[in-house]
Amino acid sequence: MTEGKRYPDVGERRKEGGGIRARGILACACLLLALAVAGCSLEAAKEVPSETSAARETGEGTEAEGYKPTAPVPTLIEPFPDAETQAVMEVEPGLKILIATDIHYLARELTDMGSSFTYMVEHGDGKVTHHIWELTEAFTQEVIRERPDLLIISGDMSLNGELLSHQEFAGYLERIEENGIPVAVIPGNHDIHHPGAVRYLGEERLPVEGTGPEQFYQIYRRFGYDEAVSRDPASLSYVYPISDKVWGLMLDSCQYEDGQNLVGGMLDTETYDWIEDQLDRATEAGVMLLPVSHHNLLDESQIYEEDCTIEHSERLIELLVGWGAPLYLSGHLHVQHYMNSDKSLDGETGIYEVVTSSLATPPCQYGVLSFQDDGQFHYHTQILDMDTWSRASGLTDIELLGFSDYRTPFLEHVFYNQAHDQLEEMDELDLTEWEIDRMSQVYAKANCYYYWGRAVEIAPLIKASEEYELWSELASGSLQADYLEYILEEAVQDHNDLRWEHE
Repeated sequence: MTEGKRYPDVGERRKEGGGIRARGILACACLLLALAVAGCSLEAAKEVPSETSAARETGEGTEAEGYKPTAPVPTLIEPFPDAETQAVMEVEPGLKILIATDIHYLARELTDMGSSFTYMVEHGDGKVTHHIWELTEAFTQEVIRERPDLLIISGDMSLNGELLSHQEFAGYLERIEENGIPVAVIPGNHDIHHPGAVRYLGEERLPVEGTGPEQFYQIYRRFGYDEAVSRDPASLSYVYPISDKVWGLMLDSCQYEDGQNLVGGMLDTETYDWIEDQLDRATEAGVMLLPVSHHNLLDESQIYEEDCTIEHSERLIELLVGWGAPLYLSGHLHVQHYMNSDKSLDGETGIYEVVTSSLATPPCQYGVLSFQDDGQFHYHTQILDMDTWSRASGLTDIELLGFSDYRTPFLEHVFYNQAHDQLEEMDELDLTEWEIDRMSQVYAKANCYYYWGRAVEIAPLIKASEEYELWSELASGSLQADYLEYILEEAVQDHNDLRWEHE
């Protein structure tokens, strides 16, 4: 265990690492891609190439001059239905709680939309950072319109911990609270002491002021901390009174002591002691607990266990299951997913964890939770209605006006770039450009559906494709091939809807 985190006294009211198993000679070449794929990792710091993606997309230059095909090939992916056609949220029993995570907001003045910024977006992990301001505004208005009993933001509010980004994002939360909707936040691994806090200026990335734990607390104290019925002296964890019968156990799972920042999550010994006290208090008060953290409680991803699952979470699982908590909420992975700690008894005696996908990654959705006093719940996802908001706002940007058609090709384009970049560097495979292109296409399609929590819909089609055969024949044993295989093996159900009721 590391030393306890240091924050203001309670009386003052006051997120590319290791952990991925390498295989053979391909491991080093695959590592950057494996880390970039998941939201639970730091983005690789890459030099911006002299030729921009804009030039490639307009067709300037030829393949012989070093360009690669990047246009998504929509042979397998169908766009999401337009948000307007989705059913209106049903009125269900219990508290109505909205959950958003991994928004990764960047203050507008921290980019000139130049080549360094564009390269980061198109070769990143799929976030629509180039439209994050419009997306955040649309989300703010949608939350106000939906009028939930609570909005939970489970970490990674900022892109990379820029102080200005936090200050600007807090303004959106203030507007939500001014409309009578309470907000409760916890930090993510990208929010405090992050080394990637920069301004994107032309081809450069220039360091800007980051955010420390005290600054984070002062910015967000109005959104959960000031209302807390208990604060953990060793971290930014607290208990939030959602209602008279339900408390939110808001757990700070991030590691950033002494100015350092780690991707993975962990709870200190002192925090575990505090958690045990809160479980006892909840029992005495006769309330139900809803635990929330940024990092995952369970091994939701077999590829990123070390960077995404809370270290030594077995103790936390034992505490929560023993107490009787039915549901745990988290983010960090950027993938829509859920599972139960009790794998042998179909979840009858375990705890469910729901990982909500990143709001900034297509389809840009958030979680809707109906939570009852006795722990019964219904969780489902809701896609942000960017199309309607864009028209109502009088925008002219066709990407925003037709966002429901734009988001799928965009995400596929980013994932295509990820695979293409790495396969091109793997000289030992001796792949042709045609093979790299076809393999990148199927990788992009599979990863899109995996992020959406819908891989079950496309897995049979991918397994029967020629592109999948190329992966099996030409790159078997590489981390990319293993990741693709994991997606297909794990694709047994949709992860966008979960209901638990007492029998």
